[in-house]
Amino acid sequence: MIELLSDPQMWIAFLTLTTLELVLGIDNVIFISILVDKLPRERRDLARRVGLFLAMFMRIGLLLLLSWVVGMTEPLFSLLRTEISGRDLILIGGGLFLLWKSTKEIHQLLEGEKGEASKAVRATFSAVILQITIIDIVFSLDSIITAVGMVDQVEVMIAAVIASVLLMMAFAGGIGRVVSDHPTIKMLALAFLVVIGVVLIADGFDHHVPKGYVYFAMAFSIAVESLNLRMRKRAVRPAELHERYTRDAK
Repeated sequence: MIELLSDPQMWIAFLTLTTLELVLGIDNVIFISILVDKLPRERRDLARRVGLFLAMFMRIGLLLLLSWVVGMTEPLFSLLRTEISGRDLILIGGGLFLLWKSTKEIHQLLEGEKGEASKAVRATFSAVILQITIIDIVFSLDSIITAVGMVDQVEVMIAAVIASVLLMMAFAGGIGRVVSDHPTIKMLALAFLVVIGVVLIADGFDHHVPKGYVYFAMAFSIAVESLNLRMRKRAVRPAELHERYTRDAK
């Protein structure tokens, strides 16, 4: 352990992997923010913390099962002239789940009845945690496989995962509040999740699309919309979405 702490290359690997984990965790944070926004405000922070802790423990657990994770890249069968592995099945399933969930949320926010689910808060809290767990599995697997290709020491991987999740927890609240308070930002976030779903499905069929392009497009769109929000803050009444939960729901 002391040798690892005194090795500059290990520190470089740690910082690089932590940064990568943060970048790969952006879509996870946005997805969690969208889901917990359906809950009353007093329960959102708890759900957000639980979701991120689940992501951290899942990634650490997968790191301790490296041989099993690596084995998931072995082909199981062929589909449409493409060899499909266990990892591919999870990515395709996760992508389909993101497409379904994001499309459903967009429909609800635009055409659903305002506050229609406020009476089912208790059941919904567990449902939100379940959905966070499902998508955590997808994002964690993809993240860990990337980490395995960069660093050999499991200790460095675990330290980078813990550091990245703690940083995500520090910023997740602010991101969640921005998504919750600005309807246009929320719609952009949902559109971003739709694109991520398509990217996951494509990756499952061995058509890799660099996420950097997606992140750049999303960052540019949010930057433009932020300028628009500042310009019309006092001039135009902001759009209102049909939230499933009223703000004062208990």
